[in-house]
Amino acid sequence: MKIPNETKVGILAVVAIAILVIGYSFLKGNDVFSSDQTFYAVYERVDGLTSSKPILVNGYQIGRVSEMELQPDGRIRTEFKVSRNYAIPSNTIAQLASTDLLGGKAIVFELGDSPEYAQNGDELQASIQKNIMEQVEPIQKKAQDIAAVLDSVLSSINNTINADFQRDFNRSVSSIANSLQNLEGITRQLDGLVVSERNRISDIMTNVVSITGNLKNNNEKISQVLDNLNQITDQVARANFAETITSANKAMADFQSITDRINQGQGSIGLLLNDEELYNNLNQASMNLEALIGDMKARPGRYVHFSVFGRKNTD
Repeated sequence: MKIPNETKVGILAVVAIAILVIGYSFLKGNDVFSSDQTFYAVYERVDGLTSSKPILVNGYQIGRVSEMELQPDGRIRTEFKVSRNYAIPSNTIAQLASTDLLGGKAIVFELGDSPEYAQNGDELQASIQKNIMEQVEPIQKKAQDIAAVLDSVLSSINNTINADFQRDFNRSVSSIANSLQNLEGITRQLDGLVVSERNRISDIMTNVVSITGNLKNNNEKISQVLDNLNQITDQVARANFAETITSANKAMADFQSITDRINQGQGSIGLLLNDEELYNNLNQASMNLEALIGDMKARPGRYVHFSVFGRKNTD
């Protein structure tokens, strides 16, 4: 069956119109062949946001801006198309943010922590990220404040640096320069001294090397001498110690012998300590002597006589 040309033209026109509608819808951010969730948010301003801009979560695109409508109060009601594969908490914030330094805009979803999820057609909370100028303004103000403080400090320094201070500073710099010059002269003298005494220093180093070489070559002999000296000192120390111990033992033996003799009553000390009769006699003699001395003090004339004309007998 032959299809008329009019039918072909009509079919082609329908297909073209369908493609046009689908393309226009796609360019607006609508996916004709999928069923997406629709959400809304109302902004005070949009700063260049347009339809088909992406909706991002942590930099990952989950949808697009589908439509924007100016409200009578001047705010902009924005429609989002989000894939049904993603569950959006009901307290999610739709933030209008910049995506690059050139001012590209996008909607960034800051997912909330609510256990309930937003339903198709719900309105989300809206927020607007500060632009570069708003972020720079506080910094600019701080910079101005710092500049004012620096200007005050520099003014104070300028007032402090008077003519006397500058003169003293110049003198200090001159003194430092003179000190450096003197130090340079001293280093030159040291260099000259080292050059002039180079041969003597070389001889000294040669002697030092020779001495160290001799010590190294005679290391074994020096070790033997030290060993012999160590043995001699050990022998002397042992001999003196043995002699001291022998003398101490002998003294202790003599002392023990004397003690034994005293205990046995031998000798004067032994008799004094062990003979009770001798002790009593000595004690009696001491008492008699004490009585005699007392009587002499009481009657001295009985024992001592002085007479010019001769002795007179008295009882």
